[in-house]
Amino acid sequence: MALLHLTDESFKKQVLESELPVLVDFWASWCGPCKMIAPLVEEAAREHEGRIRVGKIDIDENPKTPTRYGVMSIPTLMFFKNGRVVSQSVGALSSSELRKKIQENLL
Repeated sequence: MALLHLTDESFKKQVLESELPVLVDFWASWCGPCKMIAPLVEEAAREHEGRIRVGKIDIDENPKTPTRYGVMSIPTLMFFKNGRVVSQSVGALSSSELRKKIQENLL
């Protein structure tokens, strides 16, 4: 259960109504940088289980949610707390950059 596979239909319950902060990876199967960070996102889900939730949403299969949040480029990583976006980064991150972002959003 470490990594959530999000859809337009499950986004509200899994992300916006979550009691824990949620890291959401907006991605697509054709996106090279998305494939590069996928293992890092999966690792973050395992490492921080119980402290944050981590989910991925395919923008091609679920176009409503990325449109709602103004996702223009992928990969886009957004942190949600209490149903609101509190942080966002666009483009591939290194493992250390991702860890730093997570730590900043756990405070």
